[in-house]
Amino acid sequence: METDKIHNKGQARLFNNGFLELMSRTHPLIIYSIYFPIIGYLLWYGHTDRGIAISTEAIAFAGGVLFWTLFEYVMHRYLFHMATESRMGRRIVYTMHGVHHEYPRDKGRLFMPPVPSLIISGIILLVLYVLAGSYSFSFFPGFMFGYLAYASMHYAIHAFAPPKWLKALWRNHHLHHYKTPDKGFGVSSVLWDVVFGTVPTKEDIAGAHD
Repeated sequence: METDKIHNKGQARLFNNGFLELMSRTHPLIIYSIYFPIIGYLLWYGHTDRGIAISTEAIAFAGGVLFWTLFEYVMHRYLFHMATESRMGRRIVYTMHGVHHEYPRDKGRLFMPPVPSLIISGIILLVLYVLAGSYSFSFFPGFMFGYLAYASMHYAIHAFAPPKWLKALWRNHHLHHYKTPDKGFGVSSVLWDVVFGTVPTKEDIAGAHD
């Protein structure tokens, strides 16, 4: 998946079709306007129509946020950076994530566009409902809140200078892009990089200069 070309200005064109190209881009406010109402509605529905206690909702919501951080790590490490030899496979991986490594400051592709996002999130909610029933209406909002926090953090890392208290997260993600693409897969948290031993080290950084 990795590309030798990194452009800190400009943007890639993914599709010849103008409509598809437009649909491959989005703005954070569009995603917020979709998912915050969904999160609020599902929590309200779970409590009022399914009788889930607020304390139970809070626990399930927190579990959803934590599960997102693991989902984020696994997807980033094993799917977005998947090695594939087929032309179609390389195209899919590039479209999903390689384009971001080639144009890391393209703000239009720092959030997943609405259509694929809604399709994927709908499938995830369906699977959660099959597995957990009514509790999915609390767990899934936490999961999606975790996604929004991750995407917002990712957007901020590529668009703004870091505040002092988040400088380590900025540093790890920039190292992932520019020095150690096989390390630093967590964006919103370094938790799973610590657990699985993929935090960038001084030796990794030094080796990148060799």
